[in-house]
Amino acid sequence: MTLTLYGLKNCDTCKLALREITAAGLEHNFVDIRSDADLMALIPVWLKLAGAKALLNTRSTTWRGLSIQDRQLAESEPAAVLIANPTLVKRPVITVGGKLHVGWAPAVREAVLGPAA
Repeated sequence: MTLTLYGLKNCDTCKLALREITAAGLEHNFVDIRSDADLMALIPVWLKLAGAKALLNTRSTTWRGLSIQDRQLAESEPAAVLIANPTLVKRPVITVGGKLHVGWAPAVREAVLGPAA
């Protein structure tokens, strides 16, 4: 079963997740959400599975730079804002075994890598 990690090449959290996934010997693909991902197809599915609250990175520089109107739009139409601003996607987004994981918190790490030895 192949794992797909969606993220940014220069994202420290994505780099850490990739290092740990590689060290665990898991087969994986990396997809850059800015240049290689079909966000028009992916974002609606991700929103349905994870929800806007989990997927929208409101702590990012991009979020802080958004206008009030765009922030309000993110509440009513999160897909449009996320597609237009891929760096607003909380990273990494990991798909494996039909499941979607967002971020690299300990619970996600354990779900992807298995329990720590």
